[in-house]
Amino acid sequence: MGRGDKKTAKGKRAMGSFGITRPRKKTTSTAPVTEVKAVKEKKAPAKKAAPKKEKATEA
Repeated sequence: MGRGDKKTAKGKRAMGSFGITRPRKKTTSTAPVTEVKAVKEKKAPAKKAAPKKEKATEA
């Protein structure tokens, strides 16, 4: 009983087979798909008005 024995888990691992002694692991499905929340579109920041240049008055 060992690696050559088809009926043992060790033998099944060596052969790469599955069965009652070495069942396959149930694969879990990926996470359930959740609905994507609507993302509010951010408006671009308003451009600031250029500072007005004061006219220099010389007296």
